[in-house]
Amino acid sequence: MKLLQRRGTDTREKVIEGPRSPHVSIMAAADSGPLTTHVLNTGDGVPASKVDLSLHRLDTKLMIWTMLSVGSTGAEGRCDGLIRREAFGPGMYKLRFETGSYWDSLGQTSFYPYVEVVFNITEPEQKFHLPLLMSRFSYSTYRGS
Repeated sequence: MKLLQRRGTDTREKVIEGPRSPHVSIMAAADSGPLTTHVLNTGDGVPASKVDLSLHRLDTKLMIWTMLSVGSTGAEGRCDGLIRREAFGPGMYKLRFETGSYWDSLGQTSFYPYVEVVFNITEPEQKFHLPLLMSRFSYSTYRGS
C-alpha cells in the first residue's frame, strides 16, 4: 500500500510493506467516530492544516504503545475518523502531533518537535474531542465534546 503525504510543496511517498496489521489503519474522513481532534495555530490565528498525527493505545500487559491509526489535519485543522466506535474501548490512549514538521513547512522554528497528549477513556460510549491550541513556543489542550 502506498500513502502519499504532502508537506508544503514537498511530496513524500511512504510504502507500507506486507499485509496491513489489523491494529493500524489510515484515518478515514467519512466516519467521524467517537474521537476527533482540531489543531489551531494560535500564533497566526488560523487552523493548522497538514499536521501529521497518530493515535496510540497503551498495552498494559507489555507496557508499550500500539499505534492504531495515522492521519493529517485538513484545511480546517480537523482530523476525524481517528478510531471506529467498535475498536474504542476503555484504556489509556495518546495522540501524537508532529508539530515540528508543521512549523518547518511554514519556514519557522519551534521549541517542541512534537506534542503527545495522553488521556484515559473510561466511558467509550461517549463522544470525545481533543483540540490542540499551539504556537511555536507553547501549547494547550482540553477535553471538548
